[in-house]
Amino acid sequence: MTDEVANALANDQVIDITTTGRKSGESRRIEIWFHRLDGRYYITGTPNRPRSWYANLVAHPAFIFHLKQSIKTDVSAIARPITERGEREKVFAGILPPLGDLIRTPGQEPAIWVADSPLVEVVFAS
Repeated sequence: MTDEVANALANDQVIDITTTGRKSGESRRIEIWFHRLDGRYYITGTPNRPRSWYANLVAHPAFIFHLKQSIKTDVSAIARPITERGEREKVFAGILPPLGDLIRTPGQEPAIWVADSPLVEVVFAS
């Protein structure tokens, strides 16, 4: 990983990801936030809604992580869905507090995120 990529991963928040459609097999690109916690990287979404990007990553874990804020470059990655409750609680305990008011609205409480939000760890290909 270059210093530029490492710097972007340390400072940026908004990315695009390109997944492979679980049914169609076609490429799908969306904008999303990523989160850093203890040297690891995560992608999640708000609870209570199915997410196509998540279903695509479960079916086809390899994807492209497009940095686009401080630098523009593509990084190959693998998604590791996080389904074990204890791990989900630990990750959300770290990434939710900076989101502030978003998690204070009805239906967005931390326990609901743990129970109902898609969550993957991003593992970058070497």
